[in-house]
Amino acid sequence: MKYPIGTQTFSKIIEEGMVYVDKTALIYQLAQKNICFLCRPRRFGKSLLISTLESYFKGEKELFKGLEMEKLEKDWIKYPVFRVDFAQGGFEDTEGLKETISSYLNSWEELYGIENRYEKPGLRFAKILGEAHRQTGQKAVVLIDEYDKPLLDVLMEPMEAENRSVLKEFYGTFKVADEHLRFVLLTGVTKFSQVSVFSGFNQPEDISMNPRFDALCGITKDELVSYFDPEIAVMAKKYGCTKDEMYLLLKKQYDGYHFSEGMWDEESLKEEMLDIFNPYSVLNALNDRELGEYWFKSGTPTYLMRLLDRGKTNMQEILNGDYESSYFMDYKADVEDPLAMIYQSGYLTIKGCERIGYVRFYTLDYPNVEVKKGFVALLANDYFKMNNVQQPLALTINKALMQGRTDDLRDELSAFLASIPYDANYQKREWSYESHYHYTFYLIFRLLSCYTTLTEKANSRGRADIIVETNDYVYIFEFKLDGTAAEALKQIDDKGYAEPYAADSRKVFRIGVAFSSERRNITEWRVV
Repeated sequence: MKYPIGTQTFSKIIEEGMVYVDKTALIYQLAQKNICFLCRPRRFGKSLLISTLESYFKGEKELFKGLEMEKLEKDWIKYPVFRVDFAQGGFEDTEGLKETISSYLNSWEELYGIENRYEKPGLRFAKILGEAHRQTGQKAVVLIDEYDKPLLDVLMEPMEAENRSVLKEFYGTFKVADEHLRFVLLTGVTKFSQVSVFSGFNQPEDISMNPRFDALCGITKDELVSYFDPEIAVMAKKYGCTKDEMYLLLKKQYDGYHFSEGMWDEESLKEEMLDIFNPYSVLNALNDRELGEYWFKSGTPTYLMRLLDRGKTNMQEILNGDYESSYFMDYKADVEDPLAMIYQSGYLTIKGCERIGYVRFYTLDYPNVEVKKGFVALLANDYFKMNNVQQPLALTINKALMQGRTDDLRDELSAFLASIPYDANYQKREWSYESHYHYTFYLIFRLLSCYTTLTEKANSRGRADIIVETNDYVYIFEFKLDGTAAEALKQIDDKGYAEPYAADSRKVFRIGVAFSSERRNITEWRVV
């Protein structure tokens, strides 16, 4: 099987016989709309979606032979298509952005024999669209890939306002030229709000959380089995497991994305969220026959790192919250809250949805092991001011947990805490040492991606600090800052944190830990 790794051109994938997960039935539905916006994480297939739409609207019927589109489309009208790709190149200065836009406009003016009479790119583009409509007799299609990259390249920098102004004027074309437009799609990583990017034209229909289009980008469970079953079987032989077990390993590593509350299911009488696999990681894993960390290692966006550095990011607090969709769907430039950017960049996803009256409240978490392992390590490296926290810490602690060696676990944690530089997050400790030490343990245990790790797990009487579940053991931790281990154990018993495991076949350890704010380490450790 030939995988389209690094190939985002629909025609090339089809002509060279690469595997193509057929999304054309959804694309046909999308093409019936007018002006749409879709945000998805990087490397999720947005560019391939744009390319497929381009071939469809150009009437390239032969490319769709054998696909769902062949059954759905009867007319195959050829429309004038205008594609803008902001994914390539940098936009650290406004002149670079203006030059990129101008190059597109110049080529289109040459194509339609138009003499430029305007300085503003929006007016030039509107003229081009009108002339294309007049000459071809068909309204125009505009496809814009990574519409937000010129803003993300200069996020939180003075140039952001200037690039925003240029884009606002350019995108304003769609209001002026509305009568000449058949279809418009803008894709990007982030939905910008309160920054006037779209204020120059009628708001596009945001399909990012429309459950009908959840599977537009990414790979579903059914698609994984339908298209890649033989390859999963081969990979299973390498890992010495059954095909079903290999599927579960792929699911744990790369699945877990949810882009909406899900479609209403008539049988269960509730909304069922659709699981989406990361397509970039899945294709690379099947090609290499290796469960690697492909998506995360392909690069962390610099704009996200700038945002995390600026804000007081505490993932423990973020993941314990309930949110309306606007909190994580709209990035607000005037709010020092990275939640929306973390979610839209693909490091968090929807894990639950509850309707109260007419309002939906969402819970968020890491989508899968690949993302959790990589992102928490990134946070830990920055928080502790250390390089490569993940590798030595996770391996040694995992080994102790696997074998039920609580004394070794204590020693490994104490050694790591002692190795943290004194000046690491000094201001955070000064502001709230209790918050600092809670977050310290949160990061440490969240690094244990191969086990179920629950932080602040609630029952009817309280919240356990940390619960780690392995195949053979359950560890219930309670930490006391400047207190005693006996007090911690008493809280575990009084609050009934171990009660859910009363019938569990695994051995349960209740561990009380006293932590000193002065020594910045464990002072007492008791295990029952």
